[in-house]
Parts: sequence; C-alpha cells; structure tokens
Amino acid sequence: MKIGVLALQGDFAEHRAVLQHLGVEAPEIRLPGQLDELDGLIIPGGESTTMGKLATMFELIKPLRKFGRSKAIWGTCAGAIFLSKDAQREQPLLGLMNITVARNAFGRQSDSFETELVVSELQEPARPFRAVFIRAPVIASVGKNVQVLAKLEQDDEGQEGQIVAARQGRLLATSFHPELTNDPRFHQFFLSLVEGE
Repeated sequence: MKIGVLALQGDFAEHRAVLQHLGVEAPEIRLPGQLDELDGLIIPGGESTTMGKLATMFELIKPLRKFGRSKAIWGTCAGAIFLSKDAQREQPLLGLMNITVARNAFGRQSDSFETELVVSELQEPARPFRAVFIRAPVIASVGKNVQVLAKLEQDDEGQEGQIVAARQGRLLATSFHPELTNDPRFHQFFLSLVEGE
C-alpha cells in the first residue's frame, strides 16, 4: 500500500512518520503526476488558505478532485477545510465532502486544547482517543451520505457537542491532529477505508 501525504505546507512529516511506523510507504506529494501510483492521500493540517493557493499554483486542484472521486482522502484540520464543499468564505476548496466547516472555531493558537473522544469505528472503541485541537475548525453541518464519527461532549449549558470527525464513503475529515499523538488508530481506520472496508 502507498499513501501519499500532500506536502505543500503544514505538518506532513508527522503523518509520514505514523504511516511509516505502520509499515506503509508514504511519499511526499507536490505535483499532479505523483498521485497516479497512490492508493490513498492524507491532506495535513497547516493553513487552509495558503494550501489552496499553493494547490492552485501547482495545478493540483483538478487532479485532487479526480483522485478523490475514486480513492480515499483524509483531511486533518486545514485538510478537512480543503476537502469541504463550504468553508463559509471565499478560498480554493476541493469540494469533495458534503460538509460545511467553520474555520478557527475555538479561537487562536493559545486556545488550543486536548480532549478525549469516544469513536466507535476505531479499534478498541471503549478506549478514548486523545484528540489535539490547534486553531481547529469544526464541522458546522453535514449533508447527504455523511456519517458523523465524533462530537465534543455537551457544553455546560447543555448545547449539543460540535462535530469534529466525519466520513463520506472513502473520504475522512477530522478537526484535530491524530498525527500528534502516540495513538495510530485513526491512521489505521483510514487504511481500512483505503482497502475498502
């Protein structure tokens, strides 16, 4: 199996390290022709506006859209924004996932936090997943054929928790950074999507 990591900017090295630890070939992807031999692709966190501009500059938008119509893509944080159909502002998007994303939903970098999520689709579902949120977006709404995988807990006023992970077929979006933990279960889950489970 070969899983590319989009390496225009952001924390692509951390994703590659997790994949390599799992025994998966993980090349850095910067040009359209590099997509041809991949089984799946991870779009890392970073800055979604910059990522979109660079993808446009390198003529990657159309090839990425074509790739995502038949193969698995996982977007983390900024990558989830880039995958979405709507980021509530003008910026280049792939428009592959039927989700609306609210950028910087929790505030500045100083408002970053960690929390535990229960995700029934992961291996050992009873064991919470420690999620790292850094200037994170939230998935404000999901459309047809999108499965919500994880929400934050209800807040003190009893408001329903915000959506922070979703799946649409072989497409996966997470608001947080699984690559910054020592827990590979989200990467393993993505590999199962690549294999078509």
